[in-house]
Order: sequence, then C-alpha cells, then structure tokens
Amino acid sequence: MLKNYLKIAWRNLIRKKAYSAINITGLAIGITCCILIMLYVQDELSYDRYNTNFNQIYRVLHAYRNPKDVDRNTPPSPEDYQVWGNAPTATALAADFPEIKKTLQFTSPNTFLLEHGEKHFQEEGLVFTDSTVFDIFSWKMLAGNPKQALVAPNSIVLTKSIAQKYFGNQNPVGQTLRVDNQETFTVTGMMEDVPANSHISFNGLISMSTFRKWRPEIFDEWGYIDFYTYFLLPEHTNIKTLEAKIPAFVSRHYPKMDNSIYAVAFEPLSAAYLHSKAQRQPGPTGSLSNVYIFSIIGLFIILIACINFVNLSTARSMERAREVGVRKAVGAYQKGLIYQFLTESILISSAAVLLSIILTIITLPAIGEISGKPLNWSLLVSWKITPVIILMPFLLGLMAGSYPAWVLSRFRPVEVLKGQFRASNKGIALRKGLVIVQFSLSVALIAGTMIVYSQLKHLRSHSLGFRQDQMLVIDYGGDQKVNASIDAIKAMLARNPAVQSISASRAVPGDFYPNGTTFIESRTGDMITETPALYEIDFDFIPVYEMQLAAGRAYSRDFPTDAQEALMINEAAMKKYGYSKAEDIVGKRFEQWGRKGTVIGVVKDFNYQSLHKKVEPLAMRMAPFQALNKLSLRIKTDHLSKTIKELEQTWSTVAPHRPFLYTFLDQSFNRQYKQDARFGELFAAFAGLTIFIACLGLFGLATYTTEQRVKEIGVRKVLGASVTNIVSLLSSDFIKLVLISILIATPAIWWAMQEWLQGYAYRVTIQWWMIGLAGVLAVVTALLTVSLLAVKAALMNPVKALRSE
Repeated sequence: MLKNYLKIAWRNLIRKKAYSAINITGLAIGITCCILIMLYVQDELSYDRYNTNFNQIYRVLHAYRNPKDVDRNTPPSPEDYQVWGNAPTATALAADFPEIKKTLQFTSPNTFLLEHGEKHFQEEGLVFTDSTVFDIFSWKMLAGNPKQALVAPNSIVLTKSIAQKYFGNQNPVGQTLRVDNQETFTVTGMMEDVPANSHISFNGLISMSTFRKWRPEIFDEWGYIDFYTYFLLPEHTNIKTLEAKIPAFVSRHYPKMDNSIYAVAFEPLSAAYLHSKAQRQPGPTGSLSNVYIFSIIGLFIILIACINFVNLSTARSMERAREVGVRKAVGAYQKGLIYQFLTESILISSAAVLLSIILTIITLPAIGEISGKPLNWSLLVSWKITPVIILMPFLLGLMAGSYPAWVLSRFRPVEVLKGQFRASNKGIALRKGLVIVQFSLSVALIAGTMIVYSQLKHLRSHSLGFRQDQMLVIDYGGDQKVNASIDAIKAMLARNPAVQSISASRAVPGDFYPNGTTFIESRTGDMITETPALYEIDFDFIPVYEMQLAAGRAYSRDFPTDAQEALMINEAAMKKYGYSKAEDIVGKRFEQWGRKGTVIGVVKDFNYQSLHKKVEPLAMRMAPFQALNKLSLRIKTDHLSKTIKELEQTWSTVAPHRPFLYTFLDQSFNRQYKQDARFGELFAAFAGLTIFIACLGLFGLATYTTEQRVKEIGVRKVLGASVTNIVSLLSSDFIKLVLISILIATPAIWWAMQEWLQGYAYRVTIQWWMIGLAGVLAVVTALLTVSLLAVKAALMNPVKALRSE
C-alpha cells in the first residue's frame, strides 16, 4: 500500500511541476533558514559548556556603592555589580568557605613585547593567573605539566597559535622569551587555543607568582581592583549555603568605611555569557534577546513556508476534487485518502529537506563570516542537529499536510461528479487569513530591519564629543624605553608635515580603562569619595581630541604644578559629586592615588565607551610617564599611504626594538559595535528570505486563483473590460489582505522594537515612516508578484477561455 501511495504522490508531483517547485523551494528555503538559525542559537547556548566542571564553577561579583546614592539596606541591582574586583578576594574565600575546592584569579589582559631570536611581536591578551587554572577550566595542555606549569615566577604557557609564531612546530617547553627587553620568561607549557565559545579569551598565561614578585604589596590591598575571581565547588553543593555566609565574609574582611557600601555575589559560569548584567566583563558577552529574536524569526520562517503549503494545497481543491470523487466512487475510504495526501506532503517535505541540506552547506561559510562564528557543515552531524533533520520531513509533512488532507478527503463524490462542487467560503476565508498572517510577519520583519539599520547608523553618526576622524593611534604597549624618551619621540613624529598634533595617554576612547578612588571636596567642605573611570593623559590630549570645556581650563605646560597637583573631570563626575554647575567645582580640593591638589577644569561629557551605555563619571589626570601606552596623532589624509610609510620609518629610528602597530580611532572605536552590525546583517538576511518565501506563496496562490477565474476574465473582456480593469480586479483582493496585515503588524513591531532599543543608552526614536515605508514595500512587492500573472491573464485571448462554453 505504501508503495502505491508513493507512486501516486510522485506522479502528482511530476504532473504539476510548477506547484511542486514552488512548494519545495519555499519549504527548502524555510528549512535552510531554520537550520542556520539553529546552528547560531546552539553556538550561543554552548558557551563555556566544554568545561567538565561547567555546573560547579562560579565567579565573584563585586558592587561598590556610595551611601549617599542608595539606601544601605537596599540590595544592589544586577547592573550595580562588576566582575572586576579586589586582589585579596580569592585568598579570603579559600579561608572562609571550606566548601570551595579551588580558587582562581586572573588579571585583565596585558600587552608585552615577546622576543625569541630574530622573531619579536607585540602580543596582546596575556594574563597573569594562578596555577589552579587548569584544575578549574578544561583547557587542554598539549605540552608541559598543567599542575606545575604556572607555579614558578617568570613562567608562561602559550596557546598553540602563539607558540607556533616563535617556535614553529617544535615543542616550546623549556624555551625562553625575552619580555619587554627586561625579563626572561620560560615557556612551561603549550595549550590548545581557547575555544571560540568561551567567555574568556587570551593568548598566553603568566604565573601569578610573577605578578607577586613585581608588586607584592597589592595582594593584601582591598582597594586594588584588577582581578577576576573564580572558584570550583564539589558536586551537589548548594550555592545558597555559601551565599548565606556572604554578609559575615564582607564584614570580616572588607575595611569599615562609612563612605562606601561593598557587596559580593556569586554567579554561576552558566550565566556568564548570556545572562550576566554585571559590568567590566573579562570578554565579550552575548545577547539573550538576540537569541530569542532569531529563534522567533526561525519559527516565523517555517510557519510562512507551511502556510504556503496549506494555501496552495487547499487552493488546488477544485483540481483534486474530481480525483477524490472518482476514488471514493470506486470504494476508497476517507482514511486511505488522508494517508495518500499525507504521503504527498511528506514526499514534498523530504525533497525540501534534501535541497535545504545542500543550501545550508553552500551558505554556511557566508553566514559564519557574517556572524563571526566557526560554522561548518560538520555541525550538521551532531546528536542535537541530525535527529531534527531526520524527523523534519515527517514533522513538516504532518504539520503542513494534515489540514489539506482532511479537507480533500471529505469531498462528497456525488456533488463532485455531478459538477455541483464549489470551493467553500470557509476554505477561502482560511486562505485569506493565512495570507494575512504571512504578510503581517513579513511587514514586521521589514520594519524591524529598517529600525535596526537606523539604530546602527545612529551609533556610527552620533556625535561623541571628541574628534575621532583622522586620528592615528600607535600602540607601543607601554614600553618603558619609549616612555623614557616620550617627549623626544613625539617631537620627531610631529616633524612630519602631515602630523597636525600628537599626544600620549594610557588609553584612548573605546579602550580598557581603570577606575580610581577619588576624593573631592563637597560644598560643605567634606571630602566625598567616588570611584570614577580614570584616564591618564598628557598636556596635549584634550586639544588633540578637540574636547570642549564646560568650565575651568585644560592642563597646560604654563602651570608646572599641573603634573602633580591638578585634576580634570567630566560633567557626569561633577554631578556625581553633588554639583549642578561646572564652575562651582573648579578650585575644589581633591585626593587621588597619593596626589593632592585642586580641580582645574570640567570637560564636557564625551562618549569614551560604547553608546550602549550612558556617559559615566570620568577623572582625567596627568599620567606619570611609566603609565603611558599609546600615541594619538591627528593627521592629514591627503596622501595617507605615504604618511604612514614615513611615520613607520621615523618609528624604526626612534624605537627600533618596537614594531610599528597602528589603528585608526574611528575604526577601532566602531569595533565595539561589531556584534550589533552582525545582528543587523543576519536580521536583514533572514527578513529578506522571509519576504521571498511569502511572495513565492503569494505567486502560487495567485496563479491558481487566476486559473479559476479564466472564464470570468474572458466574459469581462468580451463585455469591454480593459487590461487595467482586469489587473485591478485580480490584484485588489490581495492588496486588501496586505493592507490588513500592515494594520496588524504595526503595534506588534512597535512594541517589540521599543523593547530591543532599551539595550542602548543612545537610541533612535521609532518614526511612523519606518513602519509606513515597510508597509509600502510590502504592498509594492505583493503588487508586482500578483500583477505579473494579472497582466498575463488580462492579455489572454477571450476566445480560448470561452471555447468550451
């Protein structure tokens, strides 16, 4: 029986090639999109799950709040916490929580010049960490002893890709590296590169004992913040038991300070990438809302593809009615007919799945490039994806084919064979309803795409409050040889006629920056404590970046005491210290990191970090030369290649031991929006495919609708109807449905995109024209789709249509 069902189904597919092609193509594209979205979502949800101890690893979150801003009894919000914390935390945890098996700390990433023989590179992403790192995280060691590799001072473990730069394919263990022309490190291990789905990323691990040797005093200092703290628990340990001890832990260890409220929380590793709202993360975090959005888009796409199938199958009911009537007349049962039509559906779905696998393999590299994820065809062969693909033909066949099979199998043979059968009003209403659903989703996605791209454009065009174009930044990694001659090097580079101005600083906008405990005199004469972000700069930084002053003055060589006894802050910091007017804080006393003096100026707020966040309090102090890391050059761009070549030649003269590494500030700053840009590109791609599938279904439905009205069109032409009249007649019904779709989609997409925009401190306002233009595009697309068939039908010779009458 099954063989017979398959044979009949195959013959029907071959006989109606256009119908089959539309159904299979629409389903295949829909399934391809779903598989691609599944792979993307699976990758996002897989972060850190490669760790054997995934469910037992936690990290410490820290909250530092001022009692004048919050009630001491009010717990911190998730946004109040940060992952970056105090130096003594790990030692204190190990002493106070016997439940903890292992603790681990690592620092923020460092940049060092590494040399081996003739090879030397400036390496980023080198972190100091404890020897327990391989006991907690499941990073595979390829060479060396993971238990001992990071015990001794001046030990370094390199990732495979970095090790190969210096030592090729030979075992690097036991080899030495010169670091910043000052120290010699011994390579004690080589590990696999950190997996791409890790919330922590680095290029090398340096023993924490090295850092202790360099700066032993900080490890007992609760005010020194530069460490990420993780710990490992035994299986089945109740974290609530540990959390109950936190208040006593804080009281015991953290200094009693009336001007600071310190809080601690524990966060599981499972929350680190997608769920954490804490600040100062050790690496990029994902977006749970984006995961939900793409999952919903995937459901939309497969729903639209199934709607196409239902619409086309029920629209063909007039065609299949005679077949059903004859088969029932010769003894076929309704159950057998249902099986027959479901077999056709499953056969179409199977063909669509096979085609979708081919399309997925072809498009995976492009989607991987857009998303920045290592997607390849091997991911299709996994215990999560393969069963879904195998079951998909049956699930889709049943889901999309059940209603058409039920409708077609219920036809009464007497009515059909007497020619009394007519399409039911319920069936027509259903098809119209499904078209409305399709285009409601399509309009929503078009409007969503416009809003996403408007926001991305806003991110790139928003005035940041400083000059970012024509700014070339040289990163020399804080090399002390360079810093010792920084003024002379600046003078040499400034001799180039293309260099308009130059400054040195620890960081530039968009960079990592520290925070610094800062006391500033209040209106009543008390010293108020805050911990603003900290920029360490030179005399030229503010004029080079063309920052505007709200009050006071900038640093000046005319005031030698500025180097030690002056401080500048931004407007956000001014408000944080309780002042409403910038001029009122100028001249007030300050204390910061061993310096005392007066506030000399207030710079207008500028966006020194991503526009996801509001401008936060910032202190700008004159940097000791040892703290400088980068040079900022405002240059003319008339002959850019020539200028860069000349600057490189000058650099090789003034700092021959250091590579010439440069970026353009506008490009590096906009890298913060790489994930946003990827989201926009993926959103647009899937939205475009959704619209294509909807139009494909509309084209098929319009084809059958037109065929059913051929005689009506013939009569109208004979009676004098023009081509325009006929086209309007055939198009108007579909356009009405699209207009209803726009009305339904508008409030839904308005609400959804408002929620999405809440993730940005600086965001566009949704304008009526964004949704209006999406509606116009949907109408035009539908009109073009239907009009092709309508014009063809209108130009047909009416004699052919009426010949059989």
